[in-house]
Amino acid sequence: MQLALEQAARGEGRTAPNPPVGALIVKNGEIVGRGYHAAAGQPHAEVNAIRDAAGAASGSTLYVTLEPCNHTGRTGPCTEAVIAAGISRVVVGCVDPNPSVAGSGVERLQQAGIDVQTGLLEKECNRLIAPFAKHISTGLPFVTLKMAMTLDGQTATSNGDSQWISNEQSRRYVHEMRDRSDAVMVGAGTVLTDDPLLTTRLPQGGRDATRVVIDSQLRMSVESKLLSGESTAPVIVFATEQAEPDKRKRLAATGADVVITGADAQGRVDLNSVLTELGKRDIQSVLLEGGATLAGESVRTGIVDRVAIFVAPLLFGGNDGSFLFNGAGSRLLADATRLSDIRTRMFGDDILIEGEVA
Repeated sequence: MQLALEQAARGEGRTAPNPPVGALIVKNGEIVGRGYHAAAGQPHAEVNAIRDAAGAASGSTLYVTLEPCNHTGRTGPCTEAVIAAGISRVVVGCVDPNPSVAGSGVERLQQAGIDVQTGLLEKECNRLIAPFAKHISTGLPFVTLKMAMTLDGQTATSNGDSQWISNEQSRRYVHEMRDRSDAVMVGAGTVLTDDPLLTTRLPQGGRDATRVVIDSQLRMSVESKLLSGESTAPVIVFATEQAEPDKRKRLAATGADVVITGADAQGRVDLNSVLTELGKRDIQSVLLEGGATLAGESVRTGIVDRVAIFVAPLLFGGNDGSFLFNGAGSRLLADATRLSDIRTRMFGDDILIEGEVA
């Protein structure tokens, strides 16, 4: 199942509105077939694994990260392909979170006399499809807040020096995160200060996600690198009615999709409206890269589902730098945002701490 999860990860960020799924076929203790779902409309993981087995699937065990589908969409039901291949046992990581589908795939396989086991590495399999699960149940994308800080909790020195707090290994992993995300989102402050491209830059290449800017009054320049045409990935800029009509037109002329949305009590872009709009566009996963004002507002409004913070072994040694979040924080400890399912990884001397918002 761990190998099936590795197969599934190859499709992360490329399968919307479907989930990433991986599958392995094992016979007589040997792997005879591997497969993953590469993109919506293409064969599912189980079908690709069966094809890879090239006739050796009969009497085998199928390990699959997600319950095989039992309905016809852009492709046929995987349950029927599994039955037709003569597979005798199926081990499922997690059941389909779609309320209209959940359990029907397992039931169909059992009706055909196939031995079905569920729940192997269930937590890991559910974590893999968390964006799909949220989108299919709420219509909203799954938001991961990614930030980097020093050991004393700062993101820039007193004069704004911040490149780079995290090391090269960490920054490369961030590009892998972008490659697996449907959208990357930043605030206007980040665009004005850093002028980022928000593209995926990996040695083996990669896919640029949709780039999203939260810019209530359209302060960003029409000369921003995001709008340079260096990447063909879409750029969506969310603003409020306060934005000047002329600036809207000039940004739209660069190819950006300028979306006027509702405002919150402070006159800023309403983030819940942003998620609703992105969800309508079949964006399942959003990597929120800051800055501090957008990050703080995202936590306060409750749109963050997962937190990923890189901690570098640095000390600025004062309180005059910049910190992770701007704005008012929790007044009581009981009101703090709590995380669960905590994971840690080392990237050189940096520590990545990840957790799900409880």
